[in-house]
This record gives sequence, structure tokens and C-alpha cells, in this order.
Amino acid sequence: MKQKLVVFTGAGISAESGIKTFRDSGGLWEEFDINEVATPQAWEKNQALVLDFYNKRRKQVLEAQPNNAHTALVELEQKYDVQIITQNIDDLHERAGSKKVLHLHGEITKSRSSIDDSLIYRIKGEEIRLGDKCEKGSQLRPHIVWFGEMVPMMDVANIIAEKADIFIVVGTSMAVYPAAGLIDYSPDGIPKYLIDPSDVNVNGIANLKVIKEKASIGLPKLASELLK
Repeated sequence: MKQKLVVFTGAGISAESGIKTFRDSGGLWEEFDINEVATPQAWEKNQALVLDFYNKRRKQVLEAQPNNAHTALVELEQKYDVQIITQNIDDLHERAGSKKVLHLHGEITKSRSSIDDSLIYRIKGEEIRLGDKCEKGSQLRPHIVWFGEMVPMMDVANIIAEKADIFIVVGTSMAVYPAAGLIDYSPDGIPKYLIDPSDVNVNGIANLKVIKEKASIGLPKLASELLK
């Protein structure tokens, strides 16, 4: 039986594919007001603006390609039962070939009903337009967890983390809760790795090895080591 390798990924892994991060210097939240494009209140106030913001993000995602970090995670499936938990809303993990990917904050390639969260649709093309409706007649919205909304997959992610034999964190500042607390659910005695070029506050996490590299460099190195 393969060991369970749980990988928690953030914006840093996608940034190297050219997808703008939200929080870093030069990131999207320096260009846009969160309250105008990424909250339930913004949706109520101006659906056209919110749709336009995410349509542009979606176009960027569709033009991007997986990088060496994404492909390294696919290679690890040769030896491990790899489960990815990601904060990212892009589909680069899936396009690289990863088989098990849990999206905490939604998926930009999908839309969902404004009145029934269970009605989720793959978007045909690049855009959701005003007037695009679900089968119950409500305007389709991006399948994204906005600020102020619950993270519905968090409990599932915590259960996955509890079963890890190895836990890897890559490309995240460990600052966005509740997701940042995910590593705390992993067993105390297992090997843990953090791959990120910046200084990340790790709060004395036991058995943690820090690899201070970009994801595209650090992950292939670690994968090579773990596949020996």
C-alpha cells in the first residue's frame, strides 16, 4: 500500500506559470478593491463588474501552462498516494496530470447557481455573461469562495491532512485562515516540508524541513529525493 503524501499548494506554485497572485507586491489586490469584486455584497451591487473581473482571470488561467512544480507532483504518484489540497482556483494541477485535487477556494473554470450551491457547471469558453442562467433560472456566478463566505471543503481537507504520512506545503504564505491551519491537523511525527523562497512564519512546527526555493526548483528537488 502506497504512503499517503498530502500536498498543500498556494499562489506561489501558479505564479511561476504567469498567473498573478492576489496578495504579493504587484498582486491583484493592489489593482482591485476586494470589496468591489470578491464579496457577496459586491455581487449584489454590481454583477457585471464581478463577472468581468473573473472573466479576465479565467482568460489568464486558460493561457497559462503547468510548470516544473506541477509536473513534479505528478511524478510523485509513481511511488505515493498523492492528494493535493490547493488554495488556487486555476486548473494547472489537473492539466499537469494530478489525479486527486481538492480546491478549497473554488474553481475558476466552473460556474454555479446563485440560489443553489449544488448546481455547478463547467464553463464553455472563457466567459460567464449576464443572462447566463442555471436550470432554476438564476444568474450563474463564478464557482469561487468569496471573502465572507464559508470554505465548504475545509472539513474534508482536515480529514485528509489527518491521514498524511508525509505533508508538503508549497507556495503559500501560511497566512490565510482557515486553510493556513491545515498543517496542524497532520500527525505530529510525520516528515513535513515547506517550499517557499520567502520567510514564512512556521510557528515551531515539529519535523519541518524548510526548502527556501521557488516551487519550480524546490519541488523537483524534493520529488527526486522522495522517489529514491
